[in-house]
Amino acid sequence: MPVLDRPVDVDGFWKDGYTIVKGVYSPEEIEAFREACRQGGGHKGGDLLARPLLRSVLTDGAMIGIAKKILKSDEIWYGGDSSFTINSAGRGWHKDNADRTDGDAPDWKSDYTQLRFGIYLQDHTEHTGGLNLRRGSHNVVPLSEGENIYVKSAVGDVGVWSMRITHSGNGQLLKDGSTTDPNDTTPVDPSLLADKDGDRMAIFAALGLDDEHAARYTEYLKTRKYMADVWRYGQYDDAARQAAKDAGLILRDVPSEVVGDPNAGKNADWAPIPY
Repeated sequence: MPVLDRPVDVDGFWKDGYTIVKGVYSPEEIEAFREACRQGGGHKGGDLLARPLLRSVLTDGAMIGIAKKILKSDEIWYGGDSSFTINSAGRGWHKDNADRTDGDAPDWKSDYTQLRFGIYLQDHTEHTGGLNLRRGSHNVVPLSEGENIYVKSAVGDVGVWSMRITHSGNGQLLKDGSTTDPNDTTPVDPSLLADKDGDRMAIFAALGLDDEHAARYTEYLKTRKYMADVWRYGQYDDAARQAAKDAGLILRDVPSEVVGDPNAGKNADWAPIPY
């Protein structure tokens, strides 16, 4: 079981837009997650809650406990947004929230309460392939603002960041400890890059408060084709619903909502939603 009493830098999260909680999982637990990812989580499709071998990432109390501290609430909500990746290749600055380009939109009217968790299942303190963030960019709309940080996470750490923060996957760590700009497509001399730590695997999940930000984020996410497809082919069974209940999560069963909704999943790419 994960170590649930690790300190969480709550003030740092709200100031910088992210924080890393150190040593939450043991190396053995991380290796078990890697094997579960190799097996597809024990299910052909769906978010983590629909995958029996990866369900515990949501329900073992680690992410929920961190979310409770950051959001200062015991009422933590989950709306079906989670995934795992193996050797993904996408790079480039972006935000995850619904209102990404309009500072007058609802996402920017109050503190943002939807959190993205990331567990990188290999070392990135000395190895390339980790996460880039722009420090403090959760409070600004432009993707160009904020210091470019390569997150040097160790095996067993749990990262958590605001879905408003500007970030990029598949970061490049150089041997001198610096990083590159994810939007720079200029090839890097391979001799300058730090080594990879085996197959790059990561687990992601979104948790937050059950509020107007959650409702708007779900409204947006239901427009995205990739997510509607995940939900349509990954319905929750009774065991999944009971696991969420036992963990104390407020569950919105979005997979069941999109099954008969012909309007779900019409957008392949991000597009603004009305307000």
